[in-house]
Amino acid sequence: MAAAAQMVEIWRGGLLESSHVGHAVICDASGTMRESWGDPDAVIFPRSSCKMLQALPLIESGAADAFGLTDAQLALSCASHQGAALHSGAVARWLEGIGLGEADLRCGAHEPYDRTARDLLIRSDEAPCQYHNNCSGKHAGFLTYTKHIGAGPEYVAPDHPLQHAIKDAFEEVTQIPSPGFGIDGCSAPNFATTVQGLARAMAYFAAAPETGSARDRAAYRLTRAMAAYPEFVAGEGRACTELMRAMGGKVAIKTGAEAVFVAILPAQKLGIALKIVDGASRASEAAIAGLLVRLGVLDAQHPATLKRLNAVQRNWRGLETGITRLAPGFA
Repeated sequence: MAAAAQMVEIWRGGLLESSHVGHAVICDASGTMRESWGDPDAVIFPRSSCKMLQALPLIESGAADAFGLTDAQLALSCASHQGAALHSGAVARWLEGIGLGEADLRCGAHEPYDRTARDLLIRSDEAPCQYHNNCSGKHAGFLTYTKHIGAGPEYVAPDHPLQHAIKDAFEEVTQIPSPGFGIDGCSAPNFATTVQGLARAMAYFAAAPETGSARDRAAYRLTRAMAAYPEFVAGEGRACTELMRAMGGKVAIKTGAEAVFVAILPAQKLGIALKIVDGASRASEAAIAGLLVRLGVLDAQHPATLKRLNAVQRNWRGLETGITRLAPGFA
């Protein structure tokens, strides 16, 4: 088992203050590992970075077409959104359109991450609902599949037909059996895999043809939907949204809790997966930006890049205090 690699450093006053180690893999369309750092075989929970894998059955089954889902809704099915009005309203309309509602969700409720939406709830003395959950778009997709096949309402149960379909798709595109699952923050099973397996899945999405098998077509549509509607995948101010915009809709990227990040590069037919061991999102955002710059799809000087890579830290008075940068030898 290889040691984790140094990836991201935080400097202050000319001294190294903190550092982050992790694992990263770049795979090509054949599933071959092009480059790696750390341990490619490190087993991880991909968390929300694998939502496009979890959405494959939604399209493969014919459910998406049966209910006339738009590309924006497909992007939302892969989202970890902010709970802004844009997101919660879209989920509410989606479920209403298929004859379901908030009570049918099994993701749980939490305060929206979007400040405007949160403050509106506070001023109105209203509690957040499940529409505000950052995973509600994924769960709307789950419910659409469940209704289409006529399955029971407890769609997050590990023995539900939906979860069996997700596991089958997950293992096929990662090309390795999952060693197990954990329960995610939204109550759905999250299947474990290796960093290389996750990168292999992203490369599969990158190379999936528009006119291939049902799974190929599903992967193609989800990739394009995410890249076309970055505001639905995350939200304003978020790395996924800002970096996809910076790349002009040519690349789809997705973060996951505990500092997992993936990227799908269709033009180059490459997939990236990385995991920062200590779970720091500041490091995973810097690392994915560094790899995207390395591969020539992200401008190193774009404001969205500089916000995360070679990012100058400032204190509350605006004084420069340090910098976040890649460790020597990484990317």
